[in-house]
Amino acid sequence: MTTLFRIAAGSLIAAGLTFASANAAEHKFKVDLTSAQEVPANTSTGKGTAEITVNDATKEVSWKVTYEGLTGEATAAHIHGPAAAGANAGVVAALVPQGSSPKSPIEGKATLTDAQLADILAGKDYVNVHTAANKGGEIRAQIVHK
Repeated sequence: MTTLFRIAAGSLIAAGLTFASANAAEHKFKVDLTSAQEVPANTSTGKGTAEITVNDATKEVSWKVTYEGLTGEATAAHIHGPAAAGANAGVVAALVPQGSSPKSPIEGKATLTDAQLADILAGKDYVNVHTAANKGGEIRAQIVHK
C-alpha cells in the first residue's frame, strides 16, 4: 500500500507540474534593434538586442536592452505603442527614469494596463533607443515572436 501511495502521489505531483508549466503566463521576446527599422530610417550603424518578458498574469513587462555603435550617447529608451512596423506611436513605458541617460545594458520593469498588455502580445509595440542626432529614435525593433 505504501508503494502504491508513493506512485500515486508522484503521478499527481508530476501531473500538477506539467499542468502548471502548460499554463505558464510568461511570454519571452528577443528582437534585434537596427536603424533600418526606425521611422524614418536613418544611416546609423548602431545595433542592439532587446529581451522582453511579459507576464500576462501580473501584467508586468521586464526588459534587458543592450546596444552599441550609436552616433552618440543614448538620451532615452522606450517601449512605444500601439503601432505596426513602419508607424510611430506614443510611449508605453520609459526604460529608464525621465531625465536619466540610458547606459547599456538597460534593465527594468513596469506594469501594463489590460489594453497595453493586449497590444504588446499582439505585436503592436516596439522598443527604441534615442540619441541627440536621432531624437525620434536611432535603433528600433518591433516586439514580435520570431
